[in-house]
Amino acid sequence: MIKEHCAALGNAMTQDTRLALDSIIYPESDGQPMTESDATRDYLLYCVEVLQLYFQSRQNVYVSGNLFIYYQEGNPQAVIAPDVFVVFGVSHRKRRSYKTWQEHGKLPSFILEITSFSTRRQDEVEKPQLYASLGVEEYFQYDPTADYLNPQLKGFHLVNGQYVPLPLEISSDGTQYIHSPVLGLDLQLQTPVQQGLGVVPLPKELRFYDPQTGLKLLTRQEAEQVREQIEQERDLAQQERDLAQQERDLAQQERDLAQQKAERLAERLRKMGIDPDEV
Repeated sequence: MIKEHCAALGNAMTQDTRLALDSIIYPESDGQPMTESDATRDYLLYCVEVLQLYFQSRQNVYVSGNLFIYYQEGNPQAVIAPDVFVVFGVSHRKRRSYKTWQEHGKLPSFILEITSFSTRRQDEVEKPQLYASLGVEEYFQYDPTADYLNPQLKGFHLVNGQYVPLPLEISSDGTQYIHSPVLGLDLQLQTPVQQGLGVVPLPKELRFYDPQTGLKLLTRQEAEQVREQIEQERDLAQQERDLAQQERDLAQQERDLAQQKAERLAERLRKMGIDPDEV
């Protein structure tokens, strides 16, 4: 009887605890308007979009950014909101916030912060310490305006609970990049196409590349522009082929006309008793 009473009491306490936990509110925003700079916002959107497109065929990869991630049930203060992150082993459905206890305890394996001088302490000290304690495998920082990071890109890999720098490499054409083993992608620093000669160098642009194909990851707009360009080139090539065929047809018509003239002349000569071959 005592065991049954204790079990019932334990179940009641468990239910009460569950109800208490379920009643806790986990905000989906901090109630403040976004005040990101153009560069921060543009790169945040770019990174999230190209990574979503790259992993879209994998149902167990979730890519998002600037979204609240709650990592401790019952504690709404235990929250992070990385600029860009990738979680492996969970579905890529849409979420209003991310709660680890609803996602089999999965946390991001890759985090990228779009940093600036004003967020330097957070991005250089506070966030790396927290992300390392949570077991985030890779942590990257990119400074789009070159406020303080030199080079503008830094990457770290978690080793024995501490972040160790990933090597900044240089390709044969002089492009700086860091390879992300977690993503299987290269993060490159590219010179802007509008960079002219004899002027102050512009900040390097961050781009993702697939080292297996050597291709840059494109946004939907960029992919559409490439598709349109390919179609235009295909149409131009077809027009050139059509023109070449018309020229060949015209040349054949001229040859046929010349042949017809020669045959008529030969016929007239034969009627005059002249052998055309002897003329």
